[in-house]
Amino acid sequence: MNLPHRAFVVYIYLKDRANKDGVCWPSVNRIAADTKLSAATVRRAVKDLREAKLIETKQRYRYNGENSSLLYTLK
Repeated sequence: MNLPHRAFVVYIYLKDRANKDGVCWPSVNRIAADTKLSAATVRRAVKDLREAKLIETKQRYRYNGENSSLLYTLK
């Protein structure tokens, strides 16, 4: 598999933070700050990982209906 470096960095970040079921929910801004990548680069990396079928994402919502962070499930 030939993933861009950004996708590898984000995958390792998510794997490090996932629970025993392979699930975590950090925000794009949190991932960006912790990995020293831009938020746009993190979004591109998440897209790369979804296309490679290494992760699945699901939108989470707050009680008032606003978007919250994504739920990431590692495959």
